[in-house]
Amino acid sequence: MSDTMIAVIGGSGIYDIDGLADATWQTVDSPWGTPSDQILTGTLNGVKMAFLPRHGRGHVHSPTTVPYRANIDALKRLGATNVVSVSACGSFRENMAPGDFVIVDQFIDRTFAREKSFFGTGCVAHVSVAHPTCPRLSEACHTAAKDAGINVHMGGTYLAMEGPQFSTLAESKMYRESWGADVIGMTNMPEAKLAREAELCYASVAMITDYDSWHPDHGEVDVTEIIKTLMGNSDKGRDLVKGLPALLGAEREDCPHGCDKALEFAVMTAPEKRDPVLIAKLDAVAGRVLG
Repeated sequence: MSDTMIAVIGGSGIYDIDGLADATWQTVDSPWGTPSDQILTGTLNGVKMAFLPRHGRGHVHSPTTVPYRANIDALKRLGATNVVSVSACGSFRENMAPGDFVIVDQFIDRTFAREKSFFGTGCVAHVSVAHPTCPRLSEACHTAAKDAGINVHMGGTYLAMEGPQFSTLAESKMYRESWGADVIGMTNMPEAKLAREAELCYASVAMITDYDSWHPDHGEVDVTEIIKTLMGNSDKGRDLVKGLPALLGAEREDCPHGCDKALEFAVMTAPEKRDPVLIAKLDAVAGRVLG
């Protein structure tokens, strides 16, 4: 049995956690490029923690240019076992109001300008993302949110758009009315897909900042209002994160939903046909199955 390490990918306000012991910013090299930033590591209530600013400190990466593969690979190299994504989102539902949190369990991927897999020519693999988040980790996030007094919704579909612009009114209405999405954001894809390929448990915490542009009483997205709501959400997000160590424990157990075995039968390329250069890059992500 190995140690649990909870990795949190989020904004600048989320990693400033009271009680984080032995906090150290670490540079982690990845064959997939340079991660968004250094990674803050430490322990919280006896459980190893890692915090990665998704856009980099100072918000230097757009949703499209976030180095998703390098980020997930770097966290896996550090020993992360659970990845909790915390991100700002718009809402398509009246009852999912700004300030509420949603524990996402499904995605619609509308991104088109990003590398979405660690695998490719020279080593082909197909993982299932029918259920793209880990139910056990998601339930822990839900419990931690409730314990922190957050108005939280369990389950919801996240529409991942390319950005960086917000939706048109027509798009917003289509995503809400025809496609059945509940929240909209720009960063959880391909992040969730890559976490699955890396055999990491992944949960998505959507912090609602606005009603996108569909709501007749709220008009188009107002960045000033988003930032105002986001500041309050950051306080709530820190409270949620502080509750996770007690729920997940210091010793890692096998994922009951198989997230940690996602590659078990996924690699299709015959050993003698595998590209040694790509295999070398996959050492952290897929070393368990590639040997």
